[in-house]
Amino acid sequence: MQECPATSPASLAFARGFLGAVQSAGANSALYRGKVLSFESGSDYSGMKAAMQVHKLPVVAREAVILDAATMARLDRHVFEFDRHRASLRRLGQSTRKGLLLYGPPGTGKTHVIRYIASNLPERTTVLITAEEVANLDRYMLLARTLQPSIVVLEDVDLVGRSREGMNSPKTEVLLNRLLNEMDGLRDDADVLFILTTNRPEEIEDALASRPGRVDEAIEIASPDARCRGRLVALYGQALAFEDGAVESIVARSEGASAAFIKEMVRRLAQAAIGAGSNDRITVATVEAVLGEAVGSRNRIGRRIIGLTAARAAKEAPPFDGCGEDL
Repeated sequence: MQECPATSPASLAFARGFLGAVQSAGANSALYRGKVLSFESGSDYSGMKAAMQVHKLPVVAREAVILDAATMARLDRHVFEFDRHRASLRRLGQSTRKGLLLYGPPGTGKTHVIRYIASNLPERTTVLITAEEVANLDRYMLLARTLQPSIVVLEDVDLVGRSREGMNSPKTEVLLNRLLNEMDGLRDDADVLFILTTNRPEEIEDALASRPGRVDEAIEIASPDARCRGRLVALYGQALAFEDGAVESIVARSEGASAAFIKEMVRRLAQAAIGAGSNDRITVATVEAVLGEAVGSRNRIGRRIIGLTAARAAKEAPPFDGCGEDL
């Protein structure tokens, strides 16, 4: 039987050589190093996909990441130290592929942590995948393999990787299987760091979250403690002048709140100071008025939007007067 030219040893060797050359060129190119790549939907509402988008992230300084010391130490160990020791790990026969899961309530800074990681690993290319784009996962993974060392970011992974019992369509299970197969299909020497995020870790499929080689470490990005809330006020309010006791009042009134809540409260305080003509000075009385309104709100959706936990809001909210439902 005559051998098909497309599958002859020479053709296969040429194909492997060509693919190897393309991957080598990608790996040695500095064009995409330190940048974020995505294939986002076009803005003309036509449903057509736009070309690959290249985003240059501003550097996020360590001082701008307000987390407790233990969480920062885990990020250092599982991200930055791991990245520095890749060559030595490979020499010792250890895998340079790694998966991290960042989890915590909405508004605690998971996306900010990803920006911090991506902007401080300038030798890596970051490939950003939204839950809506998982159907094109093979396209993203080819890009990640070609441009390694790379970071693959999949936010809100619970929308795809939820427990099989909680799936509401066969299509969701197909996407989950595709994700698992892509993570399994990478060789141990692949220089790919997966970072997944979720607000609902309890809904993550066990096959995704409980198997080393897919997710190797889960790091909680929790609501800030009192010390971190004080640092967040200083970070977001560095152009404001706080009266003695004002920052302490913010910290006390925001127990259980997210970083997003603190950021929004500082903006409301700034707006109040501007309106009062107080020369950008924040008084204790202003804090009590602004945070009292936000924390004491009976509007459930409003509390969730600004990142206030239900437990804290329940403690602060006044009782209902029976005139309407909590929206």
